[in-house]
Amino acid sequence: MCRLFGFRSSVPAAVHPSLVTEKNSLVQQSREHKDGWGIASYEEGVHPLVAHGLGPAYCDPDFERVSSRVSSRTVVAHLRLASVGKVEKRNAHPFLHGRWCFVHNGTLRNFARHQAEVESLIRPDLLAHIQGATDSERCFYLFLTRLAKQQALEGPSCVEKVACALAETMGLVSAITDEPGELRSSMNFLVTNGDVMVATRRNRTLFLSDTAPETGRRPHRAHAGAPQPGTQLEQFVLASEQLSGEDHWHLIDEENIVGVDNGLVLHRWKVQDLCARTP
Repeated sequence: MCRLFGFRSSVPAAVHPSLVTEKNSLVQQSREHKDGWGIASYEEGVHPLVAHGLGPAYCDPDFERVSSRVSSRTVVAHLRLASVGKVEKRNAHPFLHGRWCFVHNGTLRNFARHQAEVESLIRPDLLAHIQGATDSERCFYLFLTRLAKQQALEGPSCVEKVACALAETMGLVSAITDEPGELRSSMNFLVTNGDVMVATRRNRTLFLSDTAPETGRRPHRAHAGAPQPGTQLEQFVLASEQLSGEDHWHLIDEENIVGVDNGLVLHRWKVQDLCARTP
């Protein structure tokens, strides 16, 4: 298991509370998820800046140093609890390709047995970019393979095409790795190119908030519940666990995909509905 965090904002904002000072911040979660950390932020320039550490975030001063300096419209963070692949930098999340950034909370069942079949689905030129030993990195490049069939990997991106590519990745991988009964691969994925951000939930928890992490300020909406699809948000925050005890965290349904487009408009889909659209 791992823990992930994603943040999109209409204006650059700090994420230090979510990562360090909240009651259930990533620093606190790293006491269990102790096999390294990564933070990617989209600031100036096209490609994200990324920092990695290979020890527990709670006892690594670099984690707090990086967290305190980040102020961005888009941030992704990850805590690793290693299940596939050694604790080393080439296996550390987030994984990057061009503008794309990807993290995974979960594990593919019996990955060593199924690795070759999963890799056979990845476009050869993309497969050549894989550096590490993890199931997660292979899921990333399978996602890029599916996305490239619908749009260019560089330049503007369509949020629905990103969601479809993630749904296809989940469907292909689950067909290979799932076993009878409840023995399912867990695939909470989060991907962004700095503008679009999309995440999946399968066999792990995933929470959504639209409250600004640096201030705790609630958005001005007529209803108090979860934001509805079609709502233009000021903040979009995703996390494996609720980061605080307040009521602005909303559980994403199992086998659902949630995301925002480059205008921060919220979208939600069921995985099966997206898979049904695939020719």
